[in-house]
Amino acid sequence: MNIDAIDNAVVTSSRLNAPQSIRETYDALVLDAALRQSLATVRSLGRQGLRVAVAEVAHVLEESPYVPAFSSRWCRHAHILPAFKRDTDQFAADLKRFLLSTDTRVLMTASDGTLAIIRQHREELERATRVALAQEEALAIAVDKERTLAIAAGMGIAVPRGVPLRAADEVTEAIREVGLPAVVKPVESWQVGQGVRLICQLVTTHEEARQVVEELTQSGGLVLFQQFLPGRREAINFLYAGGEMYARFAQWAKRTQPPLGGTSVYRQSIVLPPDIGEQAERLVREIALEGYSEVEFRRDACGKPYLMEINPRLSASIEVAIRAGVDFPYLLYKWACGERLQRIEGYQTGRWMRFLEGDLRATVQAIKQRGRPGVTPPLRAIAEFVAASCVPTSYDYVDWSDPRPMWTAALDYCHRTLRKP
Repeated sequence: MNIDAIDNAVVTSSRLNAPQSIRETYDALVLDAALRQSLATVRSLGRQGLRVAVAEVAHVLEESPYVPAFSSRWCRHAHILPAFKRDTDQFAADLKRFLLSTDTRVLMTASDGTLAIIRQHREELERATRVALAQEEALAIAVDKERTLAIAAGMGIAVPRGVPLRAADEVTEAIREVGLPAVVKPVESWQVGQGVRLICQLVTTHEEARQVVEELTQSGGLVLFQQFLPGRREAINFLYAGGEMYARFAQWAKRTQPPLGGTSVYRQSIVLPPDIGEQAERLVREIALEGYSEVEFRRDACGKPYLMEINPRLSASIEVAIRAGVDFPYLLYKWACGERLQRIEGYQTGRWMRFLEGDLRATVQAIKQRGRPGVTPPLRAIAEFVAASCVPTSYDYVDWSDPRPMWTAALDYCHRTLRKP
């Protein structure tokens, strides 16, 4: 798809990198426009009467010109940034140029890739705007799973049994210590300079483990070889600032895509579990991780929780919290601006949220991966997918006060599906 044609497919040319005769003012620039959490953030801030600009990188729009956040009624300006798969400097330079040419109060990010670039260029960017992220010392711990788990273990929080690996030759010893099946996960999800997000993978045999470790370490990265935990996946979301906890929220993911370690596609708000709620809060305070964070746990077959990781940026599951009454994007914006925060004492529990495309893909993957540990049997997966349609549920993208993103998301799905060989 030619970039020149994108404005006809997504938004009017006056909103997409349009020349500005006067210096524009925006309350926030939200990056990663193609992601669900970015649309949720645009809607959250827009409902508060804030002026929001939204940005996405060129290579994403070349894959599909249909970007839901660009079509939101609250998107005041849609901006295209250079691709950063290999070279992050041009991306950072263009981002800085946009911020310096406008009055933009806050920069917000929703992906591991843009988070990594902001960390690299933070000092320059903060001369032009406020960055809605924790300080670097805390971020460096939160994005590094090995450091996070080490601190948690030192605090008495249970972490999965595991060993760090740098090469496939170390797999045999790791299997002796951890056993099979096991989970192989990158210590950091984003590899700077490689331009790819690495995800955790389940391995069940020695050969499979060697292959996965080799793939994930080929660029010199470090991976964790961890015990497989089959239980429920739960997460605690926080807004923490100045030694005070202003918002707490808990959810569990009934289904994720991919089935192991993926983003949640069918999740529910729950009462704050006393065990992981207390553990997660102690960890956030210990790291001094201010701003928004999501602390993820996985339970074993007996229900004991183990810490998985921390996400220190806007996470994919954030909309269920917004709809349940905890508006994390707006709280994060106010925190970044230095405005007074009010504590949120409660929220609606039992609220279901579903990402329909992701849930469909998760069901198809469950069928293809039949028999794998932790994967729902095919007939049960299909039955649960159908049954979810009969439960009162909110859907990602669907908001009747802002309907265009829903249709844009549908066009995006059709476009990507038809492009597949």
